[in-house]
Amino acid sequence: MESLNPFLEWISEVWNAQLFKVGENPFTTRGLIILLVSLVLLVSISSRISRFLSRRVFPRYGLEPGVSQSMATIIRYVLIIIGLVIIIQTSGINLSALGILMGALGVGIGFGLQNITSNFISGIIILFERPIKVGDRVEIDDLKGNVVEISARATTINTNDNITVIVPNSDFINSRVINWSHNEKRIRLSFPVGVSYNENPEVIRELLTQIALSNPGVLKTPPPYVLFDELGDSSLNFKLLVWTTDYINKPMILKSELYYEIFRRFREKGIEIPYPQRDLHLRTGWDQHGPVSTGSVPAGS
Repeated sequence: MESLNPFLEWISEVWNAQLFKVGENPFTTRGLIILLVSLVLLVSISSRISRFLSRRVFPRYGLEPGVSQSMATIIRYVLIIIGLVIIIQTSGINLSALGILMGALGVGIGFGLQNITSNFISGIIILFERPIKVGDRVEIDDLKGNVVEISARATTINTNDNITVIVPNSDFINSRVINWSHNEKRIRLSFPVGVSYNENPEVIRELLTQIALSNPGVLKTPPPYVLFDELGDSSLNFKLLVWTTDYINKPMILKSELYYEIFRRFREKGIEIPYPQRDLHLRTGWDQHGPVSTGSVPAGS
């Protein structure tokens, strides 16, 4: 037992060793370990509470998944902030003594961490204002996909090719964003169709309406509408307008299905889909039998 006493004394010295001072308060190894463990527990517990609220509690009240996720994330941030204040105070650190450190940190943020700070503040704005939320179909620049997660720094988008793209939150605040499902999970799609001038527009309207209504992905209410768009150079141009909720994340699939059926039904009915046509008028340089020569005959001919 006597041989263990020096070892225990050494552990006690290391455990209570003073590392630095914050103001007038010494900060020991024990305080540092307790602080780190407390921070890990705080992050872990707040994450578990956030997941429990978004998956178990909020859905019982009929909240949308995106709204539930936003509220759970905000609650998580609030818990982390409150927990940090409590942990720092119970660790014997006087918050007023951190004024100089926070001032220096502010200077560092101003010069070196502008993008991180901008993304963090943008993330808070997104969570509170909810211009986008989890589950929305968005389009920003050339990127189209579904929002699967909104974190403090960035938003995760999953494309139709199952590619995950991490977009900084500031891009959603500073750029123009198209949110296909911001108001409701219902969108209208437009598909152009051209036919020959020999066809009857009323027949085309009736046929396109039948084709749209026969597709299970097209809503019956509001009903499809065939818009006579223009008298084109080579064709009568229509637009088939349909409403859908099933294909909000994959509009190109619905477009392909409708065009397959349109082509099949047009071929059955003998409806012509014309090629581009041009009328060529030759007014000079030709007579009834061919071109009129305006130059001399080459020698030797």
